[in-house]
Amino acid sequence: MRARDGERARGRRVLRAARLGPRDVLHVGSAGLRSRPVRVVLSALGIAIGIATMVAVVGISSSSKAQLMRELDALGTNMLVASPGEAMFSGEKVTLPRDAAGRAGRVDGVESVGATGDLKKRSVRRSEKIPKDETGGISVRASTEGLLKVLRGRMARGSWFNTANSRYPSVVLGHVAAKRLGIVAAGQQVWLDDRYFTVIGILDPLPLAPDVERSALAGWDASKKYLGFDGHPTSVYERSTDATVNSVRKLLAASIDPENPRNVQVTDPSAALQAKAATEGAFSTLLLGLGGIALLVGGVGVANTMIISVLERRYEIGLRRSLGATRGQIRVQFVTESLMLSGLGGAAGVALGAAATAAYALSGDLPWVVPPWAMAGGFAATLAIGTVAGLYPAVRASRLSPTLALHAV
Repeated sequence: MRARDGERARGRRVLRAARLGPRDVLHVGSAGLRSRPVRVVLSALGIAIGIATMVAVVGISSSSKAQLMRELDALGTNMLVASPGEAMFSGEKVTLPRDAAGRAGRVDGVESVGATGDLKKRSVRRSEKIPKDETGGISVRASTEGLLKVLRGRMARGSWFNTANSRYPSVVLGHVAAKRLGIVAAGQQVWLDDRYFTVIGILDPLPLAPDVERSALAGWDASKKYLGFDGHPTSVYERSTDATVNSVRKLLAASIDPENPRNVQVTDPSAALQAKAATEGAFSTLLLGLGGIALLVGGVGVANTMIISVLERRYEIGLRRSLGATRGQIRVQFVTESLMLSGLGGAAGVALGAAATAAYALSGDLPWVVPPWAMAGGFAATLAIGTVAGLYPAVRASRLSPTLALHAV
C-alpha cells in the first residue's frame, strides 16, 4: 500500500504544472508584441500621447515657476513703494511731502531710497514735428539719483544720473519707452515739452517697476529748472533688509506723513510676481485633465488590442493549455503583455514630455525643470492602466476551453 501511495504521489508530482520564472514570463508576454509590431506601436501611441501631455504640462508650469522664483530672488521681495493715497473726507488731492524720501530713509532697517515725481502736463516725442497728443503712452517723470540702486536696475545703454548730469536737460529712458520712441543708443535726442533733451542712458527691463519702464526720466534738479516740477514725489521706493521689511511697512506711512499717515499708501511691487508664482499651476489643471482623458483613451485602446489578441491567438492558448499551462499562467501571460505594451507607451510618453519641456524652456530662455514625481507618477499611471486594461482579456483567455480553442481552428 505504501509503495502504491508513493507511486501515486510521484505521479501527482509529474503532472504538476511547472512554474514560470521571471524570464519565462517576459518571454511569453513579449511574444504577442514581437509578432504584431505595427499594432503595438499604434496602441502604445495613445498611452504615449496622454503621458507626454501630462509630463509636458507639469514641466512647463514648473519651468515657468522656477523662472519667476529666479526673478524674485534677483529682484528681492524687500522693496516697498509709498505713494499718495486718497483723502478721507475732503476729497482734495493728496501729495507727499517734498522731503518724503529723506523721511523714509530715516526708518530703521531702510538701506536705500529713491523717488520719482509725475510730470503729467509734459510729454516726450521723437521730434517737435510729431503732434503733441501722440505720446505713445510714455509718461515723463522726475527721478532721484538713488532710484537705480533701489530698483536694482541695470543700464542697457549709456549711464545713469549723477550729481553733474542730473542738473542739465538729459533723460534716461525706460526699456519700453526707448522702443516706442525708436531710441537705440545714448547720445540721441528727444523732444520733451518745448526743448530737446539728450538721452544719456536706456534701462534694462524692470519687472518690479513697470511704470518706470514706460517713462522718460529727467533729473530731479533739471525737472525743477526746465519742466516746472514742484518737488513733490509721487512714488517713494525704499529697499530694506529682509528681516525688517515687515516693521518698515508698519512705520513707513507714519514716518513720511506723521499728521496724516492714512494719506500714504504703501504697496509691495513684488506681490504680483509672488501671486503669479503661487498660482502658476492653476490653469495647468485643465490641461492635466485633458492629458488624463487622453491617457484613459489610450488605456481603452490597450484593452481593445488585448481582446483582439486573445481572439486571434485562441489556437496558441488552447495548445498551451493542452500542454499543461494553468489558467493562472495564461492570465499572467496576458497581463504581462498588457503591462509591457503600456510600459512601452509610458516610457515613450515621459521622454516626449521631457523633450517638449526642454524645447519650451530653450525657446523662452527658462530653466528646464521636470519634477521627478511627474515622470515617476506618469509611468506608474501607465502601469496601473495597463494592469486594469489587461485583466479582462487575461481572464477571458484563461477561461477558454483547450478542446474548443483547438477545434475552432
